[in-house]
Amino acid sequence: MPVVQVVASGVLLRLGVLVKSADGLERLGQIDEVVFDKTGTLTLGVPDLVNGDAIPTVDLALAAALASQSRHPLSQAVAAVGAGLPMPKLEQIHEVPGYGVEGILEGRKVRLGRRDWVVQDQSTAAQEDDNHSGPDLWLSGLDGSAWRFLFHDRLRPDAQDVVAALLASGKTVRLLSGDREAVVAQTAAQLGITHWQARCSPADKIAALNALSESGKRVLMVGDGLNDAPALRAAHVSMSPASAADISQTAADFVFQSESLRPVLHSITIAHKARNRVLENFGLAFSYNLVAVPLAVLGFVTPLIAAVAMSSSSILVTLNALRLRTGSGGRP
Repeated sequence: MPVVQVVASGVLLRLGVLVKSADGLERLGQIDEVVFDKTGTLTLGVPDLVNGDAIPTVDLALAAALASQSRHPLSQAVAAVGAGLPMPKLEQIHEVPGYGVEGILEGRKVRLGRRDWVVQDQSTAAQEDDNHSGPDLWLSGLDGSAWRFLFHDRLRPDAQDVVAALLASGKTVRLLSGDREAVVAQTAAQLGITHWQARCSPADKIAALNALSESGKRVLMVGDGLNDAPALRAAHVSMSPASAADISQTAADFVFQSESLRPVLHSITIAHKARNRVLENFGLAFSYNLVAVPLAVLGFVTPLIAAVAMSSSSILVTLNALRLRTGSGGRP
């Protein structure tokens, strides 16, 4: 079995996938469901702020100061737009996974993140633009106002093909996202995903994965954000892109170096093939022992012949493992 894992890990490395867990390949070969995060996983995670000109400069600077302390793609987009503005000095600033960033300015708490976490006064709902189908962030200003930042994010170019291939292979594909319902529903519809859940906190994602596990499902979780790290640990096996937060890369069993989602598909394919090679090698070893041991006991095999036969069986097992190097792509 170790030789199969070594060969499979080498094949995946050439495809841009780093195998971090010793038994990750074995677990990946057992999955029957794939769960994706949305922002930065199914999407490129390079969103464009589309209404920056409508935000007052002082509020944009405040948002940029908060956003600079987060690695979330939406926060990074805000920080980039406000990079040249004079930043207010914030105290006790920290990120709350799954919700946003908060800090203290002039003795008052300010927040940038999810609407239901930032906005306390429901009268601000008038600012909600129901025609906007992209992700958003909300900012609580010093004067009690709430500003909404609107974004457009693009799907990874092959996301639809990869999801279609997973579905065609018999896998169930799910989408768990912290984004609002309209955005998640639209993304799911674009990709043909029928199982999805919006407004997920880190705890919600863990609960969903635990429920699947308790029902007998073996789940691959693919995520990239700070709030995905607990879910990556909770899944049967997990993957993360190299652009992910450090904590997510640490939690994942596999890390892929590509803007494409093809490495997810290739990894599952290689894991299935590796599992088959292991079973074949067990069969070869069993067949050898079934024939060779009785012959040796009865004295029909000399020590020299036994040594040659043993070496030959080892070479055969190794050559069978090397077959993983051929046909490394395709449907899982």
